Amino acid sequence: MTRKKILIIDDDARNIFALKATLKAKGFDCLSCFDAIEALKVLKDIEVDIVLIDMMMPEMDGYDAIPAIRALKNNLQLPIISVTAQAMVGDREKCLEAGADDYISKPINVDKLMELLNNYLQ
Repeated sequence: MTRKKILIIDDDARNIFALKATLKAKGFDCLSCFDAIEALKVLKDIEVDIVLIDMMMPEMDGYDAIPAIRALKNNLQLPIISVTAQAMVGDREKCLEAGADDYISKPINVDKLMELLNNYLQ
């Protein structure tokens, strides 16, 4: 069985480090980008199985990045899970309206994250 490849997009190196360590321990391959602009370049050349994207980033936030990712060839059906620290009322709906498939808030509950990943990576 091939390992599933996850792209993590987050401007905070600590979040990337923690997510990569957790996901690698669970058997996933991980790529990471510190901003959405870099992620768009990566996604033009590399196929991934799912994207975890921070919604609050400088230059291009997740709300603008998700439609841009979807516009890339072969990414219309790519599962995208938005990750946000805000967890305000209406955030989930706003993320879904931007084109995310699902939503998880920080600090990330690993069991909840694994449940989401399993739902999309069957």
